[in-house]
Amino acid sequence: MKQLKKLACRAVLDLRMTFPPKTVLSIILGTAITTFGIYNVHRQADITEGGILGLILLFNFWIGMSSSILSPVLDTLSYALGFKYLGREFLKTSIFATICMAGFFRLWEMFPPLLPSLADAPFTAALVGGCFIGTGCGLVVRQGASCAGDDALALVISKITGCRISRAYLLTDVTVLVLSLSYIPARRIVYSLITVTVSSFLIDFIQNYGLDKDGLDKDDDENGGECSTVT
Repeated sequence: MKQLKKLACRAVLDLRMTFPPKTVLSIILGTAITTFGIYNVHRQADITEGGILGLILLFNFWIGMSSSILSPVLDTLSYALGFKYLGREFLKTSIFATICMAGFFRLWEMFPPLLPSLADAPFTAALVGGCFIGTGCGLVVRQGASCAGDDALALVISKITGCRISRAYLLTDVTVLVLSLSYIPARRIVYSLITVTVSSFLIDFIQNYGLDKDGLDKDDDENGGECSTVT
C-alpha cells in the first residue's frame, strides 16, 4: 500500500509539473484562437498557412475531410515520425494541444462562420488571419507545446539533413504553399506568405515576451505540494 501511495503521488507530481493551471489555460486559449482564425478567416478567404495547418486546409478542400479529424491524424503522424527526437514533456503537452485543436475545430464547425467573409479583401484576411494564428500558436509554443505537428516535423528534417531549424520550418511552409497552388490562385499565395510572416513574428514575440536571458518566465514561482515530501 505504501509503495502504491508513493507511485500515485509521483504520478500526481508529474502531472502538476507538466500541466500547471497556467499551461493548461494557455494551451486551451491558444488552440481556441488558432482554430477560430482558420475556420472563420482563412477558410473563407482561401488563404492557407504553411506546415500542418496548411495541410489541414489542403486536404479539407480536396477530400472534404473534417478538420477535427485531419488535425489529430496529421499531428499523430508527425509526432510518431519524430518521437525519438522529442522530449517527453513536449510530447505530452503537444498531445493535449492536439486534442484541444480537434475539439475546437469540431465546435466551430457546428456553426456557420461567425465573422464576415474577407474573400474580397485578401490583404486584410492575411493580416487578420495571421494575427489569430500567431497569437494562438504563440500562447501554445510559449508553454513548450506545439499547436500542430509542424514543430515535430521541422525537428526531424533538421536532424536528418543537418540544416538549421529555421530553414526546416521554411521548407515545410514553402512545400505546403506550393501544393496549395492546386486550389488557390498564385496571386493568393502571396497573401499566404504575408500571413505566414505575420504569424511567425507574433509567435516569436509571444514566446519570448517577459522571459529573462536564460529563457525563463520571470513571473513563474515554484509550487510544492503534499506529495513533494515523498522520496
